[in-house]
Amino acid sequence: MYKLFLVALFTFMLQGCTTMDIADIGKPTPELKIEEYFDGKVYAWGIFEDRFGQIRRQFQVEIDGTWDGKELVLDERFLYDDGERDQRIWTIRSVGNGRYTGTAADVIGEAQGIAQGNALNWSYQLDLPVGDSTWKVNFDDWMLLQEGGVLINRAFVKKWGFTIGSVTLSFQRSDQLQAVPFAL
Repeated sequence: MYKLFLVALFTFMLQGCTTMDIADIGKPTPELKIEEYFDGKVYAWGIFEDRFGQIRRQFQVEIDGTWDGKELVLDERFLYDDGERDQRIWTIRSVGNGRYTGTAADVIGEAQGIAQGNALNWSYQLDLPVGDSTWKVNFDDWMLLQEGGVLINRAFVKKWGFTIGSVTLSFQRSDQLQAVPFAL
């Protein structure tokens, strides 16, 4: 019983050590305003790694974004390396002071985001299809806008408080692409 308690305590302490703070990550420039960055066509390339660091999936995303001054609608179309296709449509609102809320069909409740400088932290719970079932997982996304317009996203996927994998994405606006082929 004592060993089980020590393992649980150690795991809890490790989980506490991995918490990032937007104030520690964001640098002043280039400033990330998602309503500006995602207004128009954006492309992304990504991978999903399991908790052991094994790449399980690779994918591309074509995003059509529309900002009307109040809402940002993102129509995301995914193409996975195994040929599977998927779509997610986000509706995102700026609620002031660098804060955002968002909804999508497979998002449970409302996503919450906070931006500071070149960084955005986006958190939400998602119904994730896994085989013949669906898992409720938590996404903790960290987006960092780089010089040259590349947006890097690292998302940690958790279930029951444990990281089960991570997603890494690289975004680029279509008006900044340098003749990169895209398969969608």
